[in-house]
Amino acid sequence: MHGTTLKPRITPMIPATFDLFASASTTDQDMSIRVGIGGWNHAPWRNLFYPAGLVQRRELEFASRQLRAIEINGTYYGAQKAATYAKWAAETPAGFVFSLKAPRYITEGKRLADVGKGVHGFVQGGLAEMGDRLGPILWQLPPSRPFDADDLGAFLETLPRALNGQPLRHVLEVRHPSFMDERYVALARTHAVPTVFTDSTDYPSLADLTGDFTYARLMRSADEIPTGYAPDELDRWAARARSWASGNDIGELPHAAPLLPGNQARDVFVFFISSAKHRNPAAAMALQSRVDGQH
Repeated sequence: MHGTTLKPRITPMIPATFDLFASASTTDQDMSIRVGIGGWNHAPWRNLFYPAGLVQRRELEFASRQLRAIEINGTYYGAQKAATYAKWAAETPAGFVFSLKAPRYITEGKRLADVGKGVHGFVQGGLAEMGDRLGPILWQLPPSRPFDADDLGAFLETLPRALNGQPLRHVLEVRHPSFMDERYVALARTHAVPTVFTDSTDYPSLADLTGDFTYARLMRSADEIPTGYAPDELDRWAARARSWASGNDIGELPHAAPLLPGNQARDVFVFFISSAKHRNPAAAMALQSRVDGQH
């Protein structure tokens, strides 16, 4: 077009001596807060997050060495084969974990109380192949499902707490406004299942601590900001992540029930999801560097 100058796309430049697949050094203390993204196969990340020339089959290897966790969305659409879980685990470094979204055919059924067979099939269908790379299992309820204490309680009762001797971690994402209820918080605490906190304006945001770890899904990354979130916002989220890790309840975030007094230290998972998705890897790395005190 006349009068318009096209700017070339800037791609990551990797020094010849740089080890593309080296893992960042971490300590056990660092691992209490994990920041990550949703998935790893996303075309706009190529030549932006992924270096130019990196073959697609090695994208998980690369991503898992820049981040400490990835939330897998593919399992939401259908469970995978045991060999697939094993392959994912083998491509990632020690200390890395996956969060898995449970299949929607389980959580979108008519009654949660009746999905025990589906839960068993998913958990026993090869997840053990992930070994210590298996992190939280995310059970996302659809926006159409209101709070039903009896139905939900029966579902939470069916969730297995261990797999081949390894403890399992479950987390519940609720998307109907009726869950903004002290009775829901009490029920989730009875079963020690954490509730997802989201900053989305489309779904209820509950920062109530209902389990022994915290799980946040941040969904407001902006296209015009290279790091997705503005620097001051990332600073605030880093402070919140540290506060959660220390066992604190955060009063400035929305709650359905009164705040809990500070209790035990807890692991924290923060994922940048959806919105301006091409910005999410930069957002995750920027937040992790702040959490680690490297910013």
